[in-house]
Amino acid sequence: MSIELNSKVPDFTAASTGGEFKLSALKGKSLVLYFYPKDNTPGCTTEGENFRDLYAQFAAVGCDIVGVSRDSLKSHENFKAKMEFPFELISDPDETLCNLFDVMKMKNMYGKQVRGVERSTFVINKKGVLTQEWRGVKVPGHAQAVLDFVGTMKD
Repeated sequence: MSIELNSKVPDFTAASTGGEFKLSALKGKSLVLYFYPKDNTPGCTTEGENFRDLYAQFAAVGCDIVGVSRDSLKSHENFKAKMEFPFELISDPDETLCNLFDVMKMKNMYGKQVRGVERSTFVINKKGVLTQEWRGVKVPGHAQAVLDFVGTMKD
């Protein structure tokens, strides 16, 4: 079962670089939850850098950012430190969140079909409602588009 747009996101707890992440702990803040395929790969690094570079502007409008992939916490901690990300990364090796947000897809890699994370971004408002989603994200300009959307949110 995946989450529908404009519906409440069930509370979840997950292991992150900042310790246990709990959605319900974000009282009064909205959240950008972005799913990416793999730490330390070119597109994922660029996407993280773009969110990092706009982080202060997201914070200014009361929005937090969290990245999610299937990588281990150790991999995430190294990636976060290397890239100086001011936000946390969630480790989802059992694909609990990936399945909740329906981001696991069959993709072509070097002519082979592989199951992986489709680069996707979700905005959850202060009330815990999924208000926007981007699927099959292309990295250039994406973080700015998300910021532009978040800046228009009323709640």
